[in-house]
Amino acid sequence: MGESPYIKEKAMTIIDAIIQGIVQGLTEFLPVSSSGHLAITQHVTGVAGEGNLFFNVMLHVGTLLAVVVFYHKLIWRLIKEFFRMIGDIFTGKFKWSKMNDERNMIIMLFIGLLPLFILFIPIPGTDMKIKDLADVLSSAQILIVTAVSLMLTSLLLLLGAHFNRKNCAVDFKHMKGRPAGAGGRERYTVLDALCVGVTQVAAALLPGLSRSGSTLAVGEMRGINKQKALDYTFVLGIPSILAAALLEGLDAVKSPEGINVEPLVLAVGVVVSAIVGYFAILLFKWFLKSDKMIIFIIYTALVGVALLVISIIEIMNGTNFFTGQSAALMWV
Repeated sequence: MGESPYIKEKAMTIIDAIIQGIVQGLTEFLPVSSSGHLAITQHVTGVAGEGNLFFNVMLHVGTLLAVVVFYHKLIWRLIKEFFRMIGDIFTGKFKWSKMNDERNMIIMLFIGLLPLFILFIPIPGTDMKIKDLADVLSSAQILIVTAVSLMLTSLLLLLGAHFNRKNCAVDFKHMKGRPAGAGGRERYTVLDALCVGVTQVAAALLPGLSRSGSTLAVGEMRGINKQKALDYTFVLGIPSILAAALLEGLDAVKSPEGINVEPLVLAVGVVVSAIVGYFAILLFKWFLKSDKMIIFIIYTALVGVALLVISIIEIMNGTNFFTGQSAALMWV
């Protein structure tokens, strides 16, 4: 693969780190795509390059801290139940049909992570693996893929909202005092988990396809209760984000130009993304509970269309719409 198509215009500053930390914190959990918005932010500011790939990973670590703090009680319950389950498996007491909610979630989390191994399949004729396409697409000078992926996010959110209303309508006669919008199944099946896992792989590859939004929508389309689907997708993201951070971190350390961000700047970005991310989770849960997802459906559609128009203009002019830099439609 050739060199990155971007020219490193300037070093990352604390202001850049704060801006990108806010963008990451908001968009990692709100269903608008953190990778897509980071690509847009870097496209607008002209701050990009291999070092920025490492910086992006560290911002994800910040949001990982946010989700661990927010879900610490659930995570602790799952950890304790995991060891009890291991004990039952070795003593022959484990029964699939009698799993409690925690055990069901543990098993389905493992199953939901299995599709991630697709990312490590080599691409024939290259020295790349499928996961490397994420870096190629996110560092593109012209963000057509990001634009289309944002519109796909909007479509998935729309479908998810539709199926959630359908779930609630079907379950209405059984609800008997349950809160509005509480329709849908409380437990995942193997097929549910695999569908969500495959969607997570697609979101890992396509900047602009929201991981939280797309996996939530697929859960709703499979008939899962929307709050249960949201909790599942956030907890599922913990090992995914951690694995991505370790892999990208190792790649950056091995590269002579992989890390070119000052430690203070890096720390500021991580802290900002963690704090903003925590409040973004609160905000997302409120939007979902209040049935106000139409805001994100409209937003991702409008941003996707606007970005598509800008990308077409950039192709025609051969320059970055915002910075005036030369922009060729080259990714490798």
